[in-house]
Amino acid sequence: MPRRSNRQLWADKLSGKSVPQATTNLTLQKKPFRGIVLGIDPSLRGTGIALLQFIPGEKAKLLHSHTIKLKRNLTQADCLGEIGRTILNTVESSQIRHVAIEDTIYVQNFQTAQAMGASRGAAIAAAAMRDIPVFEYAPLRIKQAVVGNGRASKEQVARTVRALLANHELLDYDEADATAAALCHAMTWRDQGEI
Repeated sequence: MPRRSNRQLWADKLSGKSVPQATTNLTLQKKPFRGIVLGIDPSLRGTGIALLQFIPGEKAKLLHSHTIKLKRNLTQADCLGEIGRTILNTVESSQIRHVAIEDTIYVQNFQTAQAMGASRGAAIAAAAMRDIPVFEYAPLRIKQAVVGNGRASKEQVARTVRALLANHELLDYDEADATAAALCHAMTWRDQGEI
């Protein structure tokens, strides 16, 4: 039997396929994630969101995705309000089990870091207001889990995400990153007694 990559093993495990016993380790010894995850790639002017449904034995299904595109003439407060409203509306209109959001990345520009942190805060607050558990993942961890390479390009992430989805939809980069966050969560989350 040919050797499968870690990414392929995760994809097989997530979809409920059998994984060879010789390659099975503690990381793969868990129940497959079941439910809907809202993935978020935060940004002040272009927050990507993606709703994914996970059913054991099947590929992840993209239920909805879009990018919250906000014009440059809007104030930061207006942008944060729109991000919060969109996330709140999404959470209220779906039976979301968890939210997976990309953690803040290191940037040299203080204003960029501040804007990214504020957009994350708006998204997290909206989910927390409805008691939806929020899980944060570093970009390197997301890329490692989904692509198998923590330094993968946006193009590689988009192509891999497309291959892992049941509907094989090609997404723009913000939506692909949000989808990757949701996939990372489903691939790595440990059930701790939650139904």
